[in-house]
Amino acid sequence: MMFTKKIIPLLSAALMLTAVACDKEAPSSSVSSEPATYGEVSGLEVTFLNVGKADAIVLLSENSTVLIDCGEKGDAKQIISFLEERERDTVDYLIITHYDKDHVGGAGKVIKNLNVKNILGPDHNQQSEEVDKYIAAMKEKEITPQLVTEDMSFELDGIEFTVDAPDKKNYGVNNDNDFSLVTKVVDNDITMLFTGDAMEARLGEIMDIGDCDLLKVPYHGRKLANLGDFLDAVTPEYAVVCTAKEDFAGTVQKQLNNRNITFFSTCFNGRITAVSDGKTIAVTPEK
Repeated sequence: MMFTKKIIPLLSAALMLTAVACDKEAPSSSVSSEPATYGEVSGLEVTFLNVGKADAIVLLSENSTVLIDCGEKGDAKQIISFLEERERDTVDYLIITHYDKDHVGGAGKVIKNLNVKNILGPDHNQQSEEVDKYIAAMKEKEITPQLVTEDMSFELDGIEFTVDAPDKKNYGVNNDNDFSLVTKVVDNDITMLFTGDAMEARLGEIMDIGDCDLLKVPYHGRKLANLGDFLDAVTPEYAVVCTAKEDFAGTVQKQLNNRNITFFSTCFNGRITAVSDGKTIAVTPEK
């Protein structure tokens, strides 16, 4: 089923439990029950892979590939297979939002099997088997990651990427999530925001990041004290939650519903694809 519009989609009754239609203006969307079909990429195509309570997000444009996080260690195979299907063997930028195993887990294998040109990560140390494999793979390929300590930008195929760095060097004991890099992607009139596992302190830092058309909901849809304030600040029309059923808080679903934000989750909708042509955005859930 495909939802297409700049702002307002029309929803079938079958999806009412997991996505709520926005009615802020007259509907201008089209709905199709046919599965999405993709040829050559024009504009921006974003795929949220279904990797459970983990993040693995692929952004494709005509000549470029960006990967935000690599899920857990067993998820690399799905990422590589997806890119092979799209005839991509090069990743222009791999952005590791932070070093928890459900974000960096598959990175080592991805780096070993693909041509990764640039790697961005936060300037933060975290010990785990997954991080060790990530570091070993970079050494093997002679890649030096760029540790993002200040906001940075790059452009691919006319699409602007801005990576927002954490403001602090210390967020407290065992709080690795707030080191999450936040990526803002602007394709002409369409803006998408990818927030990693940002929690209360980090969300407070990006309250002024600006409006977006699509938001990757932070922290796998778990409850956050200032999430409502953040939703009001960035006013998304669409939201995507990469999560497992047990982690998707009812409170968060209610917050999205109450703001008429059309939301999808990998635990209910499977793989989710958003396609932007720079003026409109079409969202296609697998189910």
